[in-house]
Amino acid sequence: MARACHSARSPPIVTPARRPASDHHAGSALIAELFQRNPPLAWSGAACLALATVYLALIPFDPRTVAGVSPWIKPLKFALSLAILAWTLAWYLDALRTQRLFGVFTWGIVAMIGAELVPITVQAARGVASHFNTATPFDAAMFAFMGVAIALATILLAIVTVSFFVVETDLPAAYLWGIRLGLIIMLAASLEGAYMSSVLRHAVGVADGGPGLPLVNWSTTGGDLRIAHFVGLHALQVLPMVGWLAGRTAPRASVAVTVSAAALHAALALALFLQALRGAPMFPATPRDGRDGTPPPPQVSGQPAETR
Repeated sequence: MARACHSARSPPIVTPARRPASDHHAGSALIAELFQRNPPLAWSGAACLALATVYLALIPFDPRTVAGVSPWIKPLKFALSLAILAWTLAWYLDALRTQRLFGVFTWGIVAMIGAELVPITVQAARGVASHFNTATPFDAAMFAFMGVAIALATILLAIVTVSFFVVETDLPAAYLWGIRLGLIIMLAASLEGAYMSSVLRHAVGVADGGPGLPLVNWSTTGGDLRIAHFVGLHALQVLPMVGWLAGRTAPRASVAVTVSAAALHAALALALFLQALRGAPMFPATPRDGRDGTPPPPQVSGQPAETR
């Protein structure tokens, strides 16, 4: 009788015409599982995404600039980055749910997200820089507050990293190594962020706020330490995905593939850091009479300026 009932309730065969709906349901199920795994971090990521839309909407209505771009560009970038971080950790930390520090990990990261976004938003509203800004006691206090928050978050993530090495989980080996190595490279990138804070700049060879790529504003005329910082931080998303894909496509070599990918990722981040220290731009601009930040060519005596 039980078998008959089970057979009668078997799901219908999905035809090709219904695949888009199935994909939609799969996406909804993924989001639902994300919120089930870690509601505080999942909702924090959603809040960051909502704030990002607000920052984006403010850009056309605010004519002010900070370092050559809209003051809302920086909070927009940080909101998007922190949303990705919150959702990434909401997914991974589920493997540590049985640990006593699980709540500390979760709420500590939630607090860090708030401690980072609030000062950046306040400074954007004031029309001043949030990072490397010590122009007034208030500006210096805001920058110092963010620095303390990031330092505490880095310590917390270091403990999370150790936990993924010592706690037994049922995660596939390659996927687990992707998380471990992604966290290690992310921590190294955080130390690079500390270096930028110590020298109070992100550009090398040129002043901060010069010509740069759209949105990210990475310098096109000098070295920019933010590029290596960006690449290193997002190892936390890239390497676990590599491990998961390797486990599905090449299970016998999946760990070796993941470790090799981590080595390449770390080498790329290091190379970008060293390139920035040399003052060399990753994406050099084409000289246009000094509009890219480079000096214009010398004028030949008697030659009109408009023909140079």
